[in-house]
Amino acid sequence: MLSSASPLTQRVALVIQYLGTRFHGWQRQPKHRTVQEEIETTLEAVLGFPVRIYAAGRTDSGVHAAAQVAHFDAPAHIPAHRWAAILNARLPDDILIRASAIVDSTWHARFSAIWRRYRYTLYTDPRPNLFVRPFAWHYYYEPLDESLIRAALLPLIGRHHLAAFHRAGSDRPHSWVDVQAAECKRDGALVYIEVQASGFLYGMMRLLVGMLVQVGRGVRSPGNFTEVWKQEHRDQVKYAAPAQGLCLLRVGYAEFPFPPEVWYDTQPALSLAAFPERSLVI
Repeated sequence: MLSSASPLTQRVALVIQYLGTRFHGWQRQPKHRTVQEEIETTLEAVLGFPVRIYAAGRTDSGVHAAAQVAHFDAPAHIPAHRWAAILNARLPDDILIRASAIVDSTWHARFSAIWRRYRYTLYTDPRPNLFVRPFAWHYYYEPLDESLIRAALLPLIGRHHLAAFHRAGSDRPHSWVDVQAAECKRDGALVYIEVQASGFLYGMMRLLVGMLVQVGRGVRSPGNFTEVWKQEHRDQVKYAAPAQGLCLLRVGYAEFPFPPEVWYDTQPALSLAAFPERSLVI
């Protein structure tokens, strides 16, 4: 295993995209296909020995990433910027390296990150759409009022103990989260929910969206939603939104070697109105 202390090695940062549909999450697991395993296997095939890769966050099974960030230590004779092309030539079609760059040996994809941002997409048209289905929860059973969802999200901003949205099975010792932004917007039949925080609890976003849908339906008020998480009523948080609507949108760092066009907005918002109606020829 390479040591970052060696003058013959360098630390390489990657901006990674992946379609989570056929992955059992980021983290390597026995008997399951994971993003980490695919990249580490490819690195080993190139270098001839095992290499460990570290990510900014562990996405769950089925969750996508538009700009996941990771790092590994590699021989210094291979220029860091070449790793994107080297890996893309060998990785499967559902993983893509946007860019690679050298970083300081003390820089860490996880511990140097100061925030992560997730986007959840809901598709509310009753008609199914094959090109939307892999990236959205097709929720058309009842109307969703995005203004109610926005009202429920606002009190989340700040430092809170969010044990109500913390799934069992996590090794994290506490449920404190610093939420920096929480937004909801509608574009026709599409509803987007975005949350930015210093870190996320295991299963947090999907549990959060599952309950926010109840708010948007009018089944639960924004005030009741706030009371549930403030009083830590985990027993009332019963439904997790499906994985395919969730995407790790981007990760923020105080020092980052990549320009914004590489990582800032690389999951284009879905649009069902690319052309104005008057331009259609029938």
